[in-house]
Amino acid sequence: MTHSFSKHYRTKETPQDRSIPGKAMVKNSAGGFSFAVSDWERLARFLVLGSEGGSYYTNEQTLTIENAEAVRRLIGVDGQKVVDMIVDVSSKGRAPSNDPAIFALAMCAGLGDQDTKRAALRALPLVCRIGTHIFHFAEYVEGFRGWGRSLKRAVAEWYLEKPIGPLGYQVIKYQQRGGWSHRDLLRLSHPKPTSDDHKALFGYVVNGPQDGVALPNSRSIRGYEIAKIAKTKGEVVDCIGLYGLTREMIPTKWLNEPDVWTALLSSMPLMATIRSLGKMAAVGALKPMGGNIASVKERLSDTDYIRKSRAHPLSILVAQKIYEQGHGMKGSLSWESNPHIVDALNRAFYSSFENVEPTNKRTMLALDVSGSMGHSTVAGSPITPREASAAMALVTAKSEPNYMTTIFSSAGRNYQELRGFGGATGISEISISPNQRLPDVIRQVSMLPFGRTDCSLPMLYALQRKIEIEVFVIYTDSETWVGNIHPVQALEVYRREMGIPAKLVVVGMTSNGFSIADPNDRGMLDVVGFDTATPKLISEFCRE
Repeated sequence: MTHSFSKHYRTKETPQDRSIPGKAMVKNSAGGFSFAVSDWERLARFLVLGSEGGSYYTNEQTLTIENAEAVRRLIGVDGQKVVDMIVDVSSKGRAPSNDPAIFALAMCAGLGDQDTKRAALRALPLVCRIGTHIFHFAEYVEGFRGWGRSLKRAVAEWYLEKPIGPLGYQVIKYQQRGGWSHRDLLRLSHPKPTSDDHKALFGYVVNGPQDGVALPNSRSIRGYEIAKIAKTKGEVVDCIGLYGLTREMIPTKWLNEPDVWTALLSSMPLMATIRSLGKMAAVGALKPMGGNIASVKERLSDTDYIRKSRAHPLSILVAQKIYEQGHGMKGSLSWESNPHIVDALNRAFYSSFENVEPTNKRTMLALDVSGSMGHSTVAGSPITPREASAAMALVTAKSEPNYMTTIFSSAGRNYQELRGFGGATGISEISISPNQRLPDVIRQVSMLPFGRTDCSLPMLYALQRKIEIEVFVIYTDSETWVGNIHPVQALEVYRREMGIPAKLVVVGMTSNGFSIADPNDRGMLDVVGFDTATPKLISEFCRE
């Protein structure tokens, strides 16, 4: 009797529910085996993707704890490097939400050694640029430390270092968030005013407007107080023009007036404009063929303006999805979308990424459409990893002249059958073009059936059909667990049999700790989905 020892122990073809012999692999959340990303890679994922909403296999609490533990370990290794990474991601607008960066900075300020704490508090104005940010920092940091002298001084300096004009704007536009207000922070930090203007403003924030006491020398505060007592929409419109008021500074009763929104739009920042499209359309401020439509289109078509505004691609994608559907995610607000604005949002999405130099490599964009990619969200948005991966793939497709796109889930036949025969393989080619509207592509992939995860399929598919691929770009959560061969083994087989030193780029769409990329293979790269720098990183790696 011949014993099939190799059935149980093979290094070339190993079922994904087992670790490859000799490889440092860990069990992922789906029960398969993947490579563990380093704590530094996990920090990068967390800063960009956060953990809000959790993932298909891991709830939000567990995912947050796992990421926070990685941050804590890194603070002990090199706290200054952690702070530098936080500042880089936050200041360059690489993440759709600043909250993960603020949370990690609060950890550094509370858990680091003295040098790390000082570095974190010095970085406070670089990461916490607006009132909402400083409120969130106060909430987070209290979980790690008390309000000692250094923390009070850092928060006080956040107020003292701002000129009176911008500071007045901050205290009126962002009055309170999450149970915190500027009054709370001023009473805690006790800043010593360096000018009469700062003294007057601090008194106004803490005590409110007082009879017989002049208002602070702040354009925003004066306009806000006048708008509060306005009797007509004309008076409100005049206040907006004279004092540069924003939507947050306008009494709620006037926010259903089209003329008020027209006045606000004239100086509204890009992201505020994008977030307000539905409301403006609902109240009649975006009428077809109207001047406001032209104004919005012009802003959304200005690539330099979009990049300078640090509008994040995911924020634009979410806005496009919500605006086109004609109603909000919550509440009863509804509107009729304008196709010209939908198209302008589509163009703005591409403009929000860095310029990418084409590699001219034969590239397969492979989208994981398994069940785990469709039952969680990206960075707390209403966008699933499945939808986000389609959008990310289009960014690369727009810059590459020679690409094909596949979607995959799990194979209906095993590895040997897939290599030799056709049939139900769990992978198929899909025709998508960067010239299509993003919502159309998202709907296209969203209607596909869900299944189990087998990330080896792109390589096996290309091998079976003798397709010459130089770069496989796989968008996945790396929770691969079915199939008789691991993705890295499938790539090795492809390289050997096709005679092509193909590279593998893994675009992680969730902030878990797994990757299908072997960290010891220089021909593999792990990057973060929806980091604005990712398309450029992919391009540079592929050209090496």
